[in-house]
Amino acid sequence: MRILMTTDTVGGVWTFTSELTDQLLQHGHEVYLVAFGRKASPEQERRFDHWPNDGRLTTLFTGIPLEWMQNNETAFEEGQEEILDDAACFRPDLIVSNQFCFGRLDTIIPRVVVAHSDVLSWAKACKPNALESTPWLNRYISMVQAGLDGAAAVVTPTAWMGAALAESFSLPRGCQVIPNAVSVGPAPDPARSRKFQAITAGRLWDEAKGLDTLRDLHVTIPLLVAGENVFESPDPNASWPGNLVSLGPLSPAELHAVFRESSFYLCTSRYEPFGLAPLEAALCGCAIICRDIPSLREVWGDSALYYTDNETLAKLIKALGWDYQLLSGAQTRAHQRALQYTPERMADSYLHLFQKILDQQATQHAA
Repeated sequence: MRILMTTDTVGGVWTFTSELTDQLLQHGHEVYLVAFGRKASPEQERRFDHWPNDGRLTTLFTGIPLEWMQNNETAFEEGQEEILDDAACFRPDLIVSNQFCFGRLDTIIPRVVVAHSDVLSWAKACKPNALESTPWLNRYISMVQAGLDGAAAVVTPTAWMGAALAESFSLPRGCQVIPNAVSVGPAPDPARSRKFQAITAGRLWDEAKGLDTLRDLHVTIPLLVAGENVFESPDPNASWPGNLVSLGPLSPAELHAVFRESSFYLCTSRYEPFGLAPLEAALCGCAIICRDIPSLREVWGDSALYYTDNETLAKLIKALGWDYQLLSGAQTRAHQRALQYTPERMADSYLHLFQKILDQQATQHAA
C-alpha cells in the first residue's frame, strides 16, 4: 500500500504520525510524509534516519501554515497544490490527512481525516466567552466542514473527541475511534528508585494545559515543567512558586529520562482529546494524576488518580508521599493501562480501515 500522509511540526500530531509511519514501514508499506506548520527542528528532520534509504519513505517539510493559524488565508490552496504535486509523483492509494481541510482535496484518491482536536471544542473548554466571529475563524470553520464533507472516513483518538466535534460540525460518515499510541523504549526498572517529584509538560500560559493552577498549589515537592518558553507569560504580573522548575524544551529521550526518575505525571489539562505525554510518562513508570475531565477518564479509567480542585490535588500528592504502597500501586495501574495503547494495535486498526476503504472503492469502480 502507498500512503501519502500529512503531519505538522508544532505539537503532538508529529509524535502520532511518526509512530504510525514507523509501523506502516515495518508492515512493508510505502509512506510519503508531508509536514506543515513552522520550520522543522533538526531532531524532526533526523527522526527517520534509522530507516534505510530504500525509497519506501519520503519526507517533505513545507512550512505552509496550518488551517488553525492566524495566517490561514491560503493554507488550503497552498497545501492542496503541494499535496497534489506530490501525489502525481508518488501515486498513493490513500491520503491520510492530520488536518481537516485536506479531506476536500480535488482528487479521486480517497482521503482519511484524523481529527486530533479542533478550535471550537478547545474554546468551549478553555474560554469563558464564545470566540468572536472573525474572518480567520470563519475561514477555519469553512475549511473544517469542507474537509469533513469530503473525507471517506474520519478518525478520532477518543469517543469524547468525536462527540465534541459533532457538537460544532456535521459528520456525514460519523467517526471511528482509534486510540493514539507511543513507544518509549525499554520497560521501567521496578527496582530503580525514583525522586518524589511531579513532572508535567506544556507552556504555563497555555489555557488548554491548565498549568496556571500550579500558582496556587500548596505543596513542597519539586514541580518540573518541560516545554519551550515555559515562563514567557502574557501576564506581566505572573508569579510562580519557588518549587516550580522549568526544564525548557527537551528531546523525547531527555523527557523520557526525566519520566523514569519521577514519581508521577501531573496532567492539569482543561482540554485534552487524548494526551500523549501522560501515556509516555506511564510507560516510563510514572503514576498519573489527572484533572477530572471526561476524555481523560475515557483514556485512563480507574488507572489514574483524579482531582477536581487544587485542594484535592494537594491532598493526593501528600497522601502519595506518606504511603509508598499507594504510590507503587498507582504506578503499576498506570503502566498496565498504558500497555494497552501499543503502536502495533494502533497501526493494525488503521490498516484495517484503509483496506476497507480501498475495497469499497474497488467495488464502486467495478459496479
